[in-house]
Amino acid sequence: MQRRLLIIQIPCLNEERTLPGTVKDLPRKVEGFDLVEWLVVDDGSTDQTVEVARELGVDHVVSHPHNRGLAAAYMTGLETALRLGADVIVNTDADNQYDANGIPDLVRPILQGQADMVVGERPIEQIDEFSGVKKILQRLGSRVVRAFSGTEVRDAASGFRAVSRSTAIRLRVFGRYTYTMETLVQAGWEGLVVKSVPVGVNPKTRESRLVRSIPQYVFRSATTIIRTFALYKPFRFFVSVGLPFFVVGVFLVLRWALYYIFSDTYSSRLPSLFVGLGFILLAVQIWTVAFVADLIAANRRLSSDLLNAQRTKGLDESEASR
Repeated sequence: MQRRLLIIQIPCLNEERTLPGTVKDLPRKVEGFDLVEWLVVDDGSTDQTVEVARELGVDHVVSHPHNRGLAAAYMTGLETALRLGADVIVNTDADNQYDANGIPDLVRPILQGQADMVVGERPIEQIDEFSGVKKILQRLGSRVVRAFSGTEVRDAASGFRAVSRSTAIRLRVFGRYTYTMETLVQAGWEGLVVKSVPVGVNPKTRESRLVRSIPQYVFRSATTIIRTFALYKPFRFFVSVGLPFFVVGVFLVLRWALYYIFSDTYSSRLPSLFVGLGFILLAVQIWTVAFVADLIAANRRLSSDLLNAQRTKGLDESEASR
C-alpha cells in the first residue's frame, strides 16, 4: 500500500535568523498522511541559510546558484516535491508569518476531495503591523483577483496554501515577482476548485521583502494581474483594449456625419473625421491581434496538456522504480 506523503516547502533567501522559528513550529504528523517531510528552497542565499536548515533537521534542501525570485523558488519547490512523491504540497513563508497550526485545516479539503488548492485566509483586519492603507489595498487586490479568476479567495496575497499533486503538475508561473495572484487566476480559469480557510498569523519577525513601498506593491500587483489576464484570456484582453478606441472613433465619425447632413452652417470638420477613422482602424488592428493571440493561446493550452501528461507519466514511472 502506497504511503501518503505531505511535503511542507519553505522558499528562503537569507533566512538564517528566522528559519529556526519557522521550522520549530512545523508538524511531523498530520492526519491523513503517513509521512510529513520538510523542504527548503534556497534562492541563492549568501548567509548560512542552507547550513541552518540542515542543522534543524530539514529533510530536503535544494538551492539556486543565484537569486531568481520568489516565484521561481516556489516553482522549484513544487517540482522537487513532485519528484519526491508528494501527494499534497504546503507552502509557507520562512519569516514564520503563518501559524503552522493551520496546516491540518489547509490540507483537509484536498484530502476530502473538495478542493484542488486551498489558500490560508489571514485575519487582515486584526494584523497590527498592517497599516490602514495596506489593509485597504489587500482587500481591493483580493477583490480584483476574485473578479479575474472567478474564485472566492478572500486573501489573494497569502502564500500559506496547499495544492494537490495533480494541481502542482498543472501550475505554471511566468512572472518573477510572486506566484500568489498568478496561480489563483490560472487555477480559476482552468476550472480547478479553490477554497479558503481561516488561518492564524505570528508576530512580525522582519520587514517584508516583497512590499518595500505601497506604490511599488500597487504597481507590481497591477502588472501581474494585467499580464496574467493577457496570457490566459488574450482575446478578451485585447478586445477590451481595442473597444475604447472603437467607441471614440465611431463617435467622431458620427459627429462629422451629423454635422455634414444636418448643419446649415457646415464648415469643414475633416480633422474629426480623420481622427475618428484612425481610431477605428487602430481598434481593428488590436482586434486582429486578439484573434492571433487567441490562436496562440489555444496552441499553448494543447502544448500544456501534452506536457502535463508527459510529466505525470514520468513522475509515475519514477515512483514505480523506487
